[in-house]
Amino acid sequence: MNIAIATCTNLPSFEKDDQQFFESLSEHNIKYEIIAWDADKDWSQFDACLIRTTWDYQERIDQFREWLEKVSKQTTLINSKEVILWNSHKSYLKELEDSGIDIAPSEWLFKGGTYDIKSIMQKRSWNKGFIKPLVGANARECCRFDLSEKGLKAAQEHINRLSSEEDLVLQPYLESVEKFGETSGIFFSHQLSHGVLKVPVKGDFRVQDDYGAKDYVYDLKKQEQAVAEKALIWLEKKFGTLLYARIDFLHGKNGEVYLNEIELIEPSLFFRHGKKNSAEFLVKELMKRLKD
Repeated sequence: MNIAIATCTNLPSFEKDDQQFFESLSEHNIKYEIIAWDADKDWSQFDACLIRTTWDYQERIDQFREWLEKVSKQTTLINSKEVILWNSHKSYLKELEDSGIDIAPSEWLFKGGTYDIKSIMQKRSWNKGFIKPLVGANARECCRFDLSEKGLKAAQEHINRLSSEEDLVLQPYLESVEKFGETSGIFFSHQLSHGVLKVPVKGDFRVQDDYGAKDYVYDLKKQEQAVAEKALIWLEKKFGTLLYARIDFLHGKNGEVYLNEIELIEPSLFFRHGKKNSAEFLVKELMKRLKD
């Protein structure tokens, strides 16, 4: 078996978390080659292409979509092109919300519209807000603000600048992300492998280690598992069982659990916090999938 591992040309040198996974591939005599997704490559020489660290795709989304089309015709793409395209635009959260899955309360600000941030905040009775693009990663173009004159002005300017070019979502700012963090469940073939707690630096909301955040072993609580299970069942009806999925959660001030994002493209899988055999778990599920 010979697989391609899709990455990016500018992967940070500190990123070593997948090393356990690569070692497990070798232990099972699976050949692999780590290749930048935008490289000039004949992908048909591989039994599959597994997307892992294509962390610059959101900046070149049209080129990335073209690449998905090409690779999916040459080999087995994991996750599939259909899954990746669906997951690349966060309007999928609206689909989940419409299906009864709990996400943070949201106002959808679609491209080309005119939006009055002060009116929306008053209508919703939110005293702090959070804006993020529906195509994005690594906290790109996120804006946290309060109802002060300065805060509302910055938020309105943020929306005015971006809404002519891209879709956005406005949500209440959940302060638990500062005090507690964001939690994640990592699932392989629908089965929970392990959980992670990501904690930003004091006063920040960004839970990526690029911004100094720390991450720890975490056992998902029953309510988190219930939300995840509902989402995974919904996904399976739409796409079938996915090889990997990371589901991120935020928490309300009264303990509410909200699905923040489902990461199906290139999520960090935090093997360093998994059980001893978490990388082995993924490799075995991958082998099953490619033998079927």
